[in-house]
Amino acid sequence: MIEPLIPCLAGAYLLDLLLGDPRWLPHPVRLFGLAARLLEPAVTFVLGRNRFSGLVFTLLIVGGAGAGSWALIRALTQVHPGLGLGVTVYLLYTSFAARDLDRHATRVHAALKEGNLDEARRRLSMIVGRDTASLDERGVVRAAVESVAESTLDGVLAPLFYAAIGGAPAAMAFKAASTLDSMVGHKTERYLRFGWASARLDDVLNWIPARLATLIYPLASLVVGLRPGGTWTVAWRDGGHHPSPNAGISEAAMAGALGVRLGGACSYDGVADEKPTLGDPLRELEAADIRRSVLWMYASSALALVVFAGARVGVLYALRPA
Repeated sequence: MIEPLIPCLAGAYLLDLLLGDPRWLPHPVRLFGLAARLLEPAVTFVLGRNRFSGLVFTLLIVGGAGAGSWALIRALTQVHPGLGLGVTVYLLYTSFAARDLDRHATRVHAALKEGNLDEARRRLSMIVGRDTASLDERGVVRAAVESVAESTLDGVLAPLFYAAIGGAPAAMAFKAASTLDSMVGHKTERYLRFGWASARLDDVLNWIPARLATLIYPLASLVVGLRPGGTWTVAWRDGGHHPSPNAGISEAAMAGALGVRLGGACSYDGVADEKPTLGDPLRELEAADIRRSVLWMYASSALALVVFAGARVGVLYALRPA
């Protein structure tokens, strides 16, 4: 008998490839964001704006996302098993972001091909937090490639990992943690203490998927005709130089796969930021690298689906009653 979560995972992954993230479709991440905006003033009013209140806030949102998903699936399953499977597939589908990432990156690439640098900057600003108004073409390409690399991990591979472990509730809890990190995990005066728990939880949850990804990324590079040896070498050599303990691995792996150098100077809200460089400049970045990074992302996600689903089947088989 096929373990029921596996076809749900496969179906959800295919749905993401087909549909992406239509804005008209209800999405749990938007619900998590609304809950966070409503809960933050209540928590800080009662407990103040400190690390403890931030921890309470994080646990309520992330725990609520996981427990709420579990309760919804259980309730609908009791009505009819098909409803439980349907909502499981839907929740898993909303946790993956491969097609949406492709769409955003491809729009940047298309604008560059048309020679419209201003439009490329505008489209890039929708997927990165850095300032884009003064970037030259190479800077736009670098930012887009780095965004694809980072999002390959936290937008696709990590949700697949947690979905394979704990189904839709685990995937939803991860997405809630990722949402909070993007909302309050900033080193600003307002969120330096309150957002500490959200930022650290996101780092912890991505830690294992990021290290497992070092086994997947070289295979993905091989599949799409990039540099598997460079992927492995640069990921381990330079990944730890990045301020993020996890995003750095993906960005370094991408740099090694393409044979380019990523990182370096950028700015956020007008403040200059010099990031460590990743990779070796065997050639200059070019617009086509955006498409290459997207193909690498798809190959990585498909391999991750096979690896994580296969691992789940293997573990359950080994634990089956004699």
